[in-house]
Amino acid sequence: MNTDGRNADGSGVVDSYADVAMIRRILEDTGDTWAVVGLSNNSSRAAYGVAQVLQRFGKRVVPVHPKAETVHGEQGYASLADIPFQVDVVDVFVNSELAGSVADEAVAVGAKAVWFQLGVVDPDAYGRTRAAGLDMVMDRCPAIEIPRLDARP
Repeated sequence: MNTDGRNADGSGVVDSYADVAMIRRILEDTGDTWAVVGLSNNSSRAAYGVAQVLQRFGKRVVPVHPKAETVHGEQGYASLADIPFQVDVVDVFVNSELAGSVADEAVAVGAKAVWFQLGVVDPDAYGRTRAAGLDMVMDRCPAIEIPRLDARP
């Protein structure tokens, strides 16, 4: 929501799961280590391209996938709990039915924020994650939001 109470697209509809100020805070101020859950070497998957955008934006992208593959030059891990260093943001590319447990894991490992990708929606997980003190965005893509950063008033 802009300072005039409207969304970035100018509409008066407020999307409580994708507050513009929170999007900006996560992208600019929350930290540079992003665990991307669902990221593999499958270049036809959205996670692959979004991870590249995040890297170009200066983020360290840590792949999290059962295969624990190295992707875009970064060692992969089978789970968030396997990552031996602090993760700032957990970016979730799994279906909505599995996303809530990933958000709970993000809280457990001490992440600062959770980002559910386009089409990934779990209002209960959003409530739990926010109640735990983490920032969270749902049903949005950082690869779409990053170019909008400078376009907002």
